[in-house]
Amino acid sequence: MKKILNNILILFSITTFLVGCEQEDYTVLSDDANTVVSLDVSEVVLVPENADQNALTVSWTDPDFGYNAGVVYQVTFTNIDQETTVSAGTDLSKAFETTQLNKMLLGIGLAGDTPTPVDVKVTIVLSAYKQIVSNTSTFTATIYEDKLDLSTEWGVVGSATPNGWDGPDVPFFTTSESNVLVAYPTLTDGEIKFRTNNSWVVNYGDTGLDGALDSGGDNIPVSAGMYKILMNVSTLTYTIEPFTWGLVGDATENSWDGPDMPLTYDSYSDTWKAIVTLGTGEWKFRLNNDWSVNYGDTGLDGALESGGDNIPVTAGNYLVIFDANAATYTIEPIDIWGIVGDAAPNGWDGPNARLSLDYSQEDVWYINNIAMGDGEFKFRTNDSWDVNLGDTGLDGVLEAGGDNIPVTAGTYNITLEFSNPDAPTYTITAQ
Repeated sequence: MKKILNNILILFSITTFLVGCEQEDYTVLSDDANTVVSLDVSEVVLVPENADQNALTVSWTDPDFGYNAGVVYQVTFTNIDQETTVSAGTDLSKAFETTQLNKMLLGIGLAGDTPTPVDVKVTIVLSAYKQIVSNTSTFTATIYEDKLDLSTEWGVVGSATPNGWDGPDVPFFTTSESNVLVAYPTLTDGEIKFRTNNSWVVNYGDTGLDGALDSGGDNIPVSAGMYKILMNVSTLTYTIEPFTWGLVGDATENSWDGPDMPLTYDSYSDTWKAIVTLGTGEWKFRLNNDWSVNYGDTGLDGALESGGDNIPVTAGNYLVIFDANAATYTIEPIDIWGIVGDAAPNGWDGPNARLSLDYSQEDVWYINNIAMGDGEFKFRTNDSWDVNLGDTGLDGVLEAGGDNIPVTAGTYNITLEFSNPDAPTYTITAQ
């Protein structure tokens, strides 16, 4: 009898526990579980002078879920068929400063100085499988262009170029001289021609190699190196010469003897840039790995002088920007982002596969045609685990110290974007 009573008590306890769990965990999503989005202004005119001022505040009503739900909110801006989404955390509003909003709207195709309608909606993220989308509210935005547009229809194509005869071509850019274009290609041993719009409909070579261009003319042979090509589209003539700006000095990897650490031309600012790792020491700018043209900074005021004093620096990673037109420069510390993991070329121990800074956008890093193996990877800075990003939930939004990102073997283009510093995002595209 005692054994029977004990069994009855155990059965009663289990039943009570199960019923209690069912009563506590069984929830129903309310029909009123939605939100209404509103904007504090109907028209926004963005100007660089107001860079740090709030330009737009998006607010939304508190949803009635019928139970205590843990959610996060996302704000989406849409221009026709392009959109961008940023995380808004758990608050019921998010303010956007001028600089951040301008970058986001540039990213979805808005043109500068052109009033354009932009739709805004809020998404309630209940789980990876359940989201609720608000109504759409619209405002008119007039943004500013914060990049130069020196692009042209002309390009350099050929076996000596990075993309071969199929292109896309190495671009020509406009210069201060009418009808004179410039390209700064890095070439291998091979041949080149000039053409428009990555197409063979209009193409020029140099039959006779006399510097005069001929429609459909012969290929132009070149040797490996970095070059400056000037093309006059009015007279149909061209020149090609070795050309590279670089950093030299005992702070650089090859010291004072070179070869120099090369800078890359940035057409969006008409400057030369490089992300470099320097040691403690001194350095200068010079042209074509030669001392005949070199610049230093006598007075260390950011203004360069021909043959000026060496520039001192302490060890670290830096973004160097050289304006050859104004003879000025800046050098500032920078964290260099890279990819690490058993899927990455150098495994979990690194060094990182370094990403490059995309000069056409703000706060975007990228690496193209990286070979990845089956495995996982993360983003981190400066070959160190002090700052690393993973993707918990695999939703394309990165978290500090988040989960590893799985990938299958292949060749990929990978981007890392910080347009919203609170919720950096990434894309990985198979090639």
